[in-house]
Amino acid sequence: MRKRGKKRAAALTLIIAAAVISAGCAKQTDSGKDGTITITNVSYDPTREFYQEYNKIFESYYRDTYKTGITVVQSHGGSGGQARSVIEGAKADVVTLALAHDISMIEKSGLIDTGWMKEFEGNSSPYTSAIVFLVRKGNEKKIKDWSDLMKPGVEIITPDPKSSGGACWNFLAAWQYAKVTYHGNGEKIKSFAADLYKNVSVMDSGARGATTTFVENGQGDVLIAWENEAINTVKEYPDQYEIITPSISILAEPSVAVVDENARRGGAEKASEEYLKYLYSDEAQRLIGEYGYRPSNKKILSEFSGKFDLNVKLCTIDDFGGWDAAYEMFFADGGIFDEIYDN
Repeated sequence: MRKRGKKRAAALTLIIAAAVISAGCAKQTDSGKDGTITITNVSYDPTREFYQEYNKIFESYYRDTYKTGITVVQSHGGSGGQARSVIEGAKADVVTLALAHDISMIEKSGLIDTGWMKEFEGNSSPYTSAIVFLVRKGNEKKIKDWSDLMKPGVEIITPDPKSSGGACWNFLAAWQYAKVTYHGNGEKIKSFAADLYKNVSVMDSGARGATTTFVENGQGDVLIAWENEAINTVKEYPDQYEIITPSISILAEPSVAVVDENARRGGAEKASEEYLKYLYSDEAQRLIGEYGYRPSNKKILSEFSGKFDLNVKLCTIDDFGGWDAAYEMFFADGGIFDEIYDN
């Protein structure tokens, strides 16, 4: 394994350890003296700002509906790292992670009941996204599609699939482009992916860290990003960045679930269910659209047609046999990602 890979693994271990220690030291009771309920939402990096606003409207809704106060605590990081921290004991009543596989890992630990994906609409995915490119204004390197990322001198910023759910979606979107381009020729597809990752100059542990590297630290020529991260960056820096939508992307489906064992133990199971159920309300769906995610409600999604490229060709995780098969093939230890990255 490359030295860079060893540093990556060591950093992930420290992240998990810190999360567990933090959870142990700062653990709050689920019900305060005044009857206020506290639940913890463990999420992935780019959802931070959305959930800050969503928690306000949910807390108001819950208080008005059930005449009981509620406080929602947030935790954010790379999706894979967040899932592992929950398995290791970090406090979580609900998880809102970047991909179903991360929640399935928690399910296998016994903390989430089987059948969680059918508990809420749309395979428990209240919002979706896509994978796009963020470039600096003027697009000096003339990046238009995945093949342009392999040009000599192009520096790519993308997070690490070993710790970031967004990075897994990035990889699969690129793989699908190569699969179509090379008509399913396995060796050419793998060579394409290897060449692309040779141009990756920084591989952060999470999507928000990758955005920080590209935007605040000024590194790289292109950021492979969640669509919502790119939209919000352009909104914040309107004259500095632009979004490039590749010819092929992927329908990224972040997933949500109640961490049943923890929620039951803390007497917060009903509140946790309501927290996720309310994500499908019209009020929450419009807030989702405002923060750059694609609402699962098709009617409300159409209200944001000016914000999203709804005509982009999107593959889905089903094109890879589902997340269990995709993760085993590409991202498990010794999988295709390790093969192309470490050689």
